[in-house]
Amino acid sequence: MLKDLFGKKRKFATVPSVSVSRDPASANDAKEAGVREKEVPEGLMNKCPHCGTIHYSKDLEKNLRVCKGCQYHFSMTAPERLAALLDDGALLEEFDANLITSNPLGFPGYLEKLEKDMAATNLNEAVVTGEGLLEGNRVVIGVMDSRFRMASMGSVVGEKITRAIERAIERRLPFILFSASGGARMQEGVLSLMQMAKTSAALSRLDKERLLFISVLTNPTFGGVSASFSSLGDYNIAEPGAMIGFAGRRVIEQTIRQELPKDFQTAEFLLQHGQLDMVVHRKEMRTTLAKLVEMHTTQEGVEAWLESSPLKSL
Repeated sequence: MLKDLFGKKRKFATVPSVSVSRDPASANDAKEAGVREKEVPEGLMNKCPHCGTIHYSKDLEKNLRVCKGCQYHFSMTAPERLAALLDDGALLEEFDANLITSNPLGFPGYLEKLEKDMAATNLNEAVVTGEGLLEGNRVVIGVMDSRFRMASMGSVVGEKITRAIERAIERRLPFILFSASGGARMQEGVLSLMQMAKTSAALSRLDKERLLFISVLTNPTFGGVSASFSSLGDYNIAEPGAMIGFAGRRVIEQTIRQELPKDFQTAEFLLQHGQLDMVVHRKEMRTTLAKLVEMHTTQEGVEAWLESSPLKSL
C-alpha cells in the first residue's frame, strides 16, 4: 500500500497493443498469454494548464502553441519563435553564436549546469540574436529562450543583446526583442546586475539615432530584465496572459501587507494601468510587428501614417 503511494511515477503512458477486457481475470490471462503493452513517450500530447484541454503536440505546434480551448499561450523556444515570425522561418545572419559564459565568480557547479543546458537546448546561451526579414523589411532581432537557465540574464546575455543593438545602429535597422526571463543570473552576482545598465545605455544610443525598438514581453518576464531593457521599447507589447513584474506576488504581499488583485502582474492588468502599449495574440504578432516596422522605416509606411494621423490637419 505504502509502496503504491510513494513509488516513482512512470515516465511513459502504457497502451495495450491489442484490445484487452477490463475484467481483472481476463487482464491477468492476457498478461500470462504474453500480451505486451506499448509505451507512449512523453511529449506526444500536452495538457493545457488553464483549461485542461489535451492537445497532440504536432497540432499544438501548428497552432503556434496556443490552446484551442482557452487561447492560453504556451512558451516557445527561440527557434520556434523565429520560425513563426521571420520570412523563410530563419535568420539571415546569426550574431555571436559562439559567445559562451565562463564562471567569473567560481560559483560551484555553475559550469556543469551550463553544459547540461547547452546539451538540452542546442544553444550556447539564453538569447539568440541576428538579422532577418520581416515581410521583406530587414530587422535586427533577439529572442530569449527560457529553457536555458530560465533565460536569466548573465554577462553573455547582456553582451549579446548590447552587440545586437550596436549592429542595429550600424546598419540603421529596427531592433525587436522578445523577452522571457526570471531575472538576473545569481551565479554571476554583480556582473549580472551590470548588464541592466549596459543594455539600457545601448538602447539610449539607439534612441538618439532615432531608430525603432520594439520590446515584446512574454511569459514570464521578471526581475532585472523587466526593470531594464524589456521595459524601454518605443512600443512595449505583450502576449495575452503573460506574467510581468519585478518581484513575485507573494513577496510584494508580505512587504505591503495587502492582498493584491487576482490579475495583478498580468499583461492585461499592465495594459490597463499604462505600462504596456498593446497586448497582441500570437497569431497576430507577425502582422502587427511588420506593420509597425513598415510604418517607421519605409517611405510608404510614413506616408500611410501621416494620411491617418491627426497631424494631417495641422
